[in-house]
Amino acid sequence: MPITEPSALAPVVTAGDPGWDEARRAWDLATDQRPAAVAVPATAQDVVAAVGVARARGLRIAAQGTGHGAAALGGLDQTLLVRTSGMRKIRIDPVAMTAQVQAGATWQEVVEAAAAQGLAALAACSPDVGVVGYTLGGGIGWLGRSYGLSANNAEAFEVVTADGRLVRADVASEPDLYWALRGGGGSFGVVTAAELRLYRMTEVYAGLMLWPADAAAEVLPAWQELTSGDLPDEFATAVRLMTFPVMPGIPTVLHGQSAVIVYVVHLGLPGEADALLAPLRALRPDKDTVRTIPVTALGRMHLDPEGPAPYRVEGLLLDSLTGPAVDQILAAAQPGPGGPLVMVEVLHLGGELGRVRPHSGALAAVEAPFLLVAGGLTATPEQAAAVAAGVRDVQAAVSGWVAPRQYLNLARTAGDPARFWSPDAYRRLRRIKAAVDPADLIRGNHPVPPA
Repeated sequence: MPITEPSALAPVVTAGDPGWDEARRAWDLATDQRPAAVAVPATAQDVVAAVGVARARGLRIAAQGTGHGAAALGGLDQTLLVRTSGMRKIRIDPVAMTAQVQAGATWQEVVEAAAAQGLAALAACSPDVGVVGYTLGGGIGWLGRSYGLSANNAEAFEVVTADGRLVRADVASEPDLYWALRGGGGSFGVVTAAELRLYRMTEVYAGLMLWPADAAAEVLPAWQELTSGDLPDEFATAVRLMTFPVMPGIPTVLHGQSAVIVYVVHLGLPGEADALLAPLRALRPDKDTVRTIPVTALGRMHLDPEGPAPYRVEGLLLDSLTGPAVDQILAAAQPGPGGPLVMVEVLHLGGELGRVRPHSGALAAVEAPFLLVAGGLTATPEQAAAVAAGVRDVQAAVSGWVAPRQYLNLARTAGDPARFWSPDAYRRLRRIKAAVDPADLIRGNHPVPPA
């Protein structure tokens, strides 16, 4: 880094200008962002200029690439929104095994660029998630049990600070800022690029097993039994209760269908995974696609719709998943046509995700062994109210198993930011915020206030 070149100041778009609605659009189309203005930079130098404009006009700054996670930002009336979606350059270094990625790039773009060099990135489970925002918030993906959080695989960041400096933050330069950006969220500067570790990998043994929804009462307990054992780090899995929406990107044959799905990703020998999956296969899934696939196919294994849509998704970390917890999830979230929730999913964490290493960042590890995610489509106010109620019902059902700390990237609702980090890490984040942005110019979607 840097992988950008200086250029003239990019356009600043305001209400009434052509392109205003597109510039201010969040990924969740139900989130109606109305900032004071939107800067659309093409380079890091454009971002430097945008920060200068904001300071001169008495505005705060919020940065977005794709606009995921925008709901927690709240009102933006005195804020310049810096949309980095036009900054999408990617440079793969096959010798160093790193990717230098501008702030607007999405994970599938990085995955495909890395795969061309025989390498794999620690990508999100969906292809169109933005790389930088995902990494700033931690980053839990299919390869996480083997290699950890995306944040703790970041070698460096290119950042524009609140005082308008373009700096490199790594272990030797701006080390406190580097620590804060690895899982501390977006409150510390406008990240224009990240340098991420890659791994030598071209194929994985992965896929899904799908049953009709009425098999959930058998499948979920079997999956809970699987994940209660001593699984190898190389084996990752999730279970989802799903009602497929009628929308582009979803195979027509699945429209309106309800199912229970188990996802599997294994980095070891296929036979090892097959032995672990035998009890689930004994339940005779209607569909079983688990096989050796290119690593580039992992991002679409979830069958998530791609592109912006009106939706609400909330996540909760669970400190255990007992039989009674499974019963409560089934009672609250049994899928079926006409229900408010499109999906309820539980991801098995642990492995390297849960290990604290000496040189980890602000989010050193995710100690909780499970992540529950619930959500639905909110195209109308009535749908939005029903989905919100459905999410609350699911969260209430597992309230006895909720972990003491939560995960920033899947927290839609604003609240006390201290819930995302250990007490020591949160105190340090606040001290760093006070050092790099004492006037609190930079806004994150879950803001860390200066100490």
